[in-house]
Amino acid sequence: MPDWPADVWELFDGARVVDLSQPMRTGMPQSPNHPPFRMTLERRHGDVVRADGGSAANEIIVTGGHVGTHVDALAHVSQQGMLYGSRDARALQGNEGFTELGIDAFPPYAGRAVLLDVARVHGVATLAPGYEITVEDLERASAEVSIRPGDAVLVATGWSRLWRSREEFVGVSGGAPGPGEEAGRWLAAHRPRVVGGETIAFEHVAAGRGHATLPVHRVMLVESGINIVETMRLDALLDTGVTEFLLVLNPLNVVGATGSPVRPLAVLP
Repeated sequence: MPDWPADVWELFDGARVVDLSQPMRTGMPQSPNHPPFRMTLERRHGDVVRADGGSAANEIIVTGGHVGTHVDALAHVSQQGMLYGSRDARALQGNEGFTELGIDAFPPYAGRAVLLDVARVHGVATLAPGYEITVEDLERASAEVSIRPGDAVLVATGWSRLWRSREEFVGVSGGAPGPGEEAGRWLAAHRPRVVGGETIAFEHVAAGRGHATLPVHRVMLVESGINIVETMRLDALLDTGVTEFLLVLNPLNVVGATGSPVRPLAVLP
């Protein structure tokens, strides 16, 4: 196998790496549909002290697969009992998860990502609660950057700026901004490898509706076979003004799971 050209590594000299994951801690904002994240020290320093005076601490972590910044596997959503590729959900699921389309089937992604800043299109730092992103919004946000098949496409709403305001972030009363069904179909038509956003559901969540319906999840996961990344921290990335960058995305290899926490990394020149 040939070596990488020496000048390739010069591209990474001085590169900036931006962490696109939200910090995970007990009580963080999350969907009420999923088990909450909890972490506690199971053993503290001093609980057990070795003969040489050494001690160790460790923790126990309990979490759902769709808590914090995470990737949705194709097995996450079904329609009329069917998963992507017309697979019967009941036939594939069991006590140990899914035999197909689980998060373990997601190949790690390291490639081009496109950032569509819809908040900037509207001249605001954060879109209004419950705002439905339209096809026109996405066309305006992508006017200066191309979307290629196989790219990762991130739709920015500025919502990660509200992370510390739990009730507002979850959209309990006012809803949350996100793409409507037609915008979802526009994205899917570009054949991205993965799409992502800042809210807990990659959807338009209307005020008072909650997650009553999730049409964009259906379009992406069931109809198109496109994975979704949710609860991304994009505010620092938005402040740079970049529209494309290298994205490294590698969820935990949990066999049969419908989703997994992930720590996406943006690499900027």
